[in-house]
Amino acid sequence: MNPFGPLEALRRKTIPDQAPVRVAREGFRKRAIDFSGARSQEKLAAIATRRIAGENYYHSTRNPPYWRRIEGAIPDLLLRTSVLAKLARVNKRLSEAGLELFVFDAWRPFAVQAYFHDVWMPNELRRRRPELAGDALICEVERYWAAPTREPSSPAPHATGAAIDLTIRWKGAEPLWMGSLFDDATEIAHRDRFERRDETSMCFSDEEARANRRLLHWVMTDEGFTGHPEEWWHFSWGDQLWSALSGSGPAVYGLVEPD
Repeated sequence: MNPFGPLEALRRKTIPDQAPVRVAREGFRKRAIDFSGARSQEKLAAIATRRIAGENYYHSTRNPPYWRRIEGAIPDLLLRTSVLAKLARVNKRLSEAGLELFVFDAWRPFAVQAYFHDVWMPNELRRRRPELAGDALICEVERYWAAPTREPSSPAPHATGAAIDLTIRWKGAEPLWMGSLFDDATEIAHRDRFERRDETSMCFSDEEARANRRLLHWVMTDEGFTGHPEEWWHFSWGDQLWSALSGSGPAVYGLVEPD
């Protein structure tokens, strides 16, 4: 008996070619934000209020490749209330197969964003790819880490409370195999990594990762979320990235701070 039940069909459904998504992502922080809409005033709420599981990865010390708490990180996992309601619907759908979402990160403090964009990622790239410098270095950093800013018209996605990093696990138990660490800022994390592999070179681990990435992609996108093409774990609804990738008009969320 297949443990995934009706969700098995999503594990067999190909993730579309992400090349057009990568093009659509370019310049997404220039997208308009509707500050007059009712949703723009929504508060942040903890994911636990909707019984969604998670642990802030940056507040933990069990968080490879860092293995330490990141300065400025908070234990709370906070999202806009409409985004949280959508996640709860995804979770309900997963529960029919004994699965649930597990959240790594949601609303992110400025200090955490600045550390990864300005310090950690540039240093890692210089170590691994010493030929990178100047604009080429910044471009590679920003494939994964948005520049921090306090500018209301161009927030980093996680500063809006509309972006979330997550995976799927068996309820209260082990996560599904996704083929890489969370936050592995290399090509192995690209959403379509295993869709682009030659079928004859796929090992069992690759096939399982592909099936599980497909499941995560489709349960989230079926609820209206859009996914970052370079990160299998990152989704958003209502921010500028969502606006650019979905073509749904202006973003509905800008910068926000917890009460």
